[in-house]
Amino acid sequence: MPFNSIFAWIIKKRMHQIDLFRKYPAEVQNDVFEKLVSQGAQTVYGRKFDLDKVSSYQEFKNAVPLTDYEELKPWIDRVMAGEQGLLWPSETKWFAKSSGTTSSKSKLIPVTKESLEGCHYKGGKDLLALYHNNHENRKLFTGKHLIIGGSAEINVNPLSHDSYSGDLSAIIVKNLPWWAEIRRTPAKEIALLTEWEDKIERMARSTIKEDVKIIAGVPSWTMVLSNRILDITGKSNLKEVWPNLEMFMHGGVNFEPYREQFKKLIPDDSMNYVETYNASEGFFGIQDLVDVDHMLLMLDYGIFFEFIPMSEFNGKESKTVLSIEDVELNVNYALVISTNGGLWRYIIGDTLRFTCILPFRFKITGRVKSFINTFGEELIVENAELAIAEACGKTNAQIREFTVGPVYMDNREKGAHEWAIEFVQYPDEMDRFNLVLDEKLREINSDYDAKRYHDLILEKPIIKAVPRETFDGWLKQNGKLGGQNKIPRLANDRIVLEQILQIAEGSKLTNEV
Repeated sequence: MPFNSIFAWIIKKRMHQIDLFRKYPAEVQNDVFEKLVSQGAQTVYGRKFDLDKVSSYQEFKNAVPLTDYEELKPWIDRVMAGEQGLLWPSETKWFAKSSGTTSSKSKLIPVTKESLEGCHYKGGKDLLALYHNNHENRKLFTGKHLIIGGSAEINVNPLSHDSYSGDLSAIIVKNLPWWAEIRRTPAKEIALLTEWEDKIERMARSTIKEDVKIIAGVPSWTMVLSNRILDITGKSNLKEVWPNLEMFMHGGVNFEPYREQFKKLIPDDSMNYVETYNASEGFFGIQDLVDVDHMLLMLDYGIFFEFIPMSEFNGKESKTVLSIEDVELNVNYALVISTNGGLWRYIIGDTLRFTCILPFRFKITGRVKSFINTFGEELIVENAELAIAEACGKTNAQIREFTVGPVYMDNREKGAHEWAIEFVQYPDEMDRFNLVLDEKLREINSDYDAKRYHDLILEKPIIKAVPRETFDGWLKQNGKLGGQNKIPRLANDRIVLEQILQIAEGSKLTNEV
């Protein structure tokens, strides 16, 4: 049977399965729940919380506490050291690096065979199935798929030579099934390079003459690679390089700030953009409708979902936790997951709201804490506060308030973070303040460090010192002047920052570094 006929049969079969959880989400999730509990009962973690006695969701909630990374880290450390059967019954030897926490530069998330095959790879197959179902007569498998991974490095863990850590993209590339590997570009030895300048250069030169039909990656890195390809070829846009290019699958950050730039890079109305929600912890969502920017929650990937209304969110102490049967439209929820990778009632830190029920479609709304993730840097408030404290300490400065927003990439211009800071005492040297701030952020946040590497995506921070009472002016202007109201520290847009700068501009005293 020809490959295209086999692929068409696989798509038809999988679309039937997707339709099942579109129509019967509670039943599908209950099946996932029962399988997870059965597997979990065989683990040390499961025995600690008597999973063998759990027969309902309510009993599960009563028996197993909510967790976060700090709670599970001692367990994960033991698995990394070689102990097995702690969080998941099958062998666990891969660990995906994720964004840092307040106490460590990177999180290390267990990746099992079941989570690779039944979640991450299944998500990739479903994305192609949904795409082909929405766009007839597409021939993606007659061309190459350009996969732009992260800082792809595999490390042998010092405590156990049988376990490995690295970016999820590196783990996926190292373990790809044959049907994906034969169409992927660039070559594995390039995809797994760690030096980004060399990697971008070699990716650009090795893919120029390929028949690329799909690009998959984070928008920021894709822009860097695309601009280098245009430099080398002298072409004005990517369609002149790859005439058959038809789809960009993206995720990791909000695409809106990049949309206009991609229209310039790919000036073709037939170009398709598909959003995914794929994290180190699991593959959660795929945009299943054309020209609609919400995603379908994928319910049969070995992940059991729970939801905490943000109006009642109190971290691990949250009392109101809902299954998918009880969620409502347009409510902001913190996402909780139990997975076939060995995470149990894990608060991932992301927030979402449902735009549709039956089927369950959603939009990512942010993080449970303030953040900036415009370029994939996942900067959290704790990072910013630690860095600014370090900069103040080393330059004899004191601050009263600050807020930070992104400077978006514009054509060939790089991105940056712009800091509006109200000083009580100015730094001895403003340039040194900026340097220390940047160095500390790079030290404590591996994702920020990767984006700052050789200024490839993020340039150094822009510091704007605003005059006294600027932030009080903003609070007053917004009817929030009072002890209980706080300045938003970080934002994924420039709304608050622009308002602050406008107030400062009125005094004509803003200083920029």
